[in-house]
Amino acid sequence: MIGLFDSGVGGLSVFREIRKLLPEESYIYYSDNAHCPYGEKTKEYIIDRARTITHFLMEKGCRIIVVACNTATAAAISTLRAEFPIRFIGMEPAIKPAARMTKTGVVGVLATAGTLKATKYIDTREKWAQDVRIVEHIGQGFVELVERGVTSGPEAEETVSRSLRPLIEEGADTIVLGCTHYPFLTDTILKTAGRQVTVIDPAPAVARHLVEVMEEEGLLDGTSGGFNIELHSSGDDTCLKTTYGNLL
Repeated sequence: MIGLFDSGVGGLSVFREIRKLLPEESYIYYSDNAHCPYGEKTKEYIIDRARTITHFLMEKGCRIIVVACNTATAAAISTLRAEFPIRFIGMEPAIKPAARMTKTGVVGVLATAGTLKATKYIDTREKWAQDVRIVEHIGQGFVELVERGVTSGPEAEETVSRSLRPLIEEGADTIVLGCTHYPFLTDTILKTAGRQVTVIDPAPAVARHLVEVMEEEGLLDGTSGGFNIELHSSGDDTCLKTTYGNLL
């Protein structure tokens, strides 16, 4: 069984890519929406939540866990790997493919404050973005929009525009999504960009990596009995069920 967790519904953007590759597996998805958003929380707070959720998922029978949250990956995955006897798959900042794709030489990154200041993101940026210019902006209000199920329309467009406009004005033609909530706003991002841009969602690459690791660990044993998913939430699960239902 595969476990996934995020601060809210954002990790479902990762789940939908994983399910494309592993349609017969069983899943447990945990939305920590009572503590959402993670972006402004301290590292210690996020680690504590990640430990609690990991215990829950392991007790439910998960043999591998996807930390389907950029902020939680940055803050907690090293601790989780040190403390728990199972494999963890985290989110990777998609700077490398963006640096290869940009035509203007300017890559825009939309992410949470926690992700942008994390060592993992900074190291990735320094390694792969030496020949391009990176411009960054926090997606102010993005997580809250998605948690409310507002991904299009005037409110979404106005909110997205405020954070996207500075990147476009700097010449970014490639936009990296550094939060798993943000892919649900992709259509609005493309609409409000004002010109053609490429939006990069790291979830497909994460899904491929999960398959590789499960093959290495012998976890693709075909005994799951077909697709099944349990949805769990630390708070009101209305948005979780609605967002999941919209993926079907």
